[in-house]
Amino acid sequence: MDIRKIKKLIELLENSSLTEMEIHEGEETVKLSRHAQNTAMPTMQNIPPQIPAVQVAATPATVSEPSEQNSSTGAEEGNIQRSPMVGTYYSSSSPEAEPFVKVGQKVKVGDTLCVVEAMKMFNQIESEFSGTVKKILVENGQPIEFDEPLFVIS
Repeated sequence: MDIRKIKKLIELLENSSLTEMEIHEGEETVKLSRHAQNTAMPTMQNIPPQIPAVQVAATPATVSEPSEQNSSTGAEEGNIQRSPMVGTYYSSSSPEAEPFVKVGQKVKVGDTLCVVEAMKMFNQIESEFSGTVKKILVENGQPIEFDEPLFVIS
């Protein structure tokens, strides 16, 4: 592969939001990657006002788990809505908007509970259960893991 092409690819990588690219030309392969020096967490100001409707179905889990935030009352009873992906939890579609749900609010199967940002995509997380939101187990803007408990619904 010509060095001018490689330089052009490096330039493209630097001027884009990509962190990695791999190019195959015949039997030759060039793989370029960069590691951001300042990987700041996204803030609520970076969320677009209109979130694209991406539906994510979580596997329902009916479990009684001890409450991590309120251990003095014992175990929380109810259905645990878990995160179907790794990402950042947001309770509303924008900083000015009301949260999708609040403690004490009734929800039905399919109601939007929150959004999870993963790889610059905002995914609406829908309720797998009908009932009342008893507890919200995560904070707005918090990084979350796959299968992490998000809500207690009973």
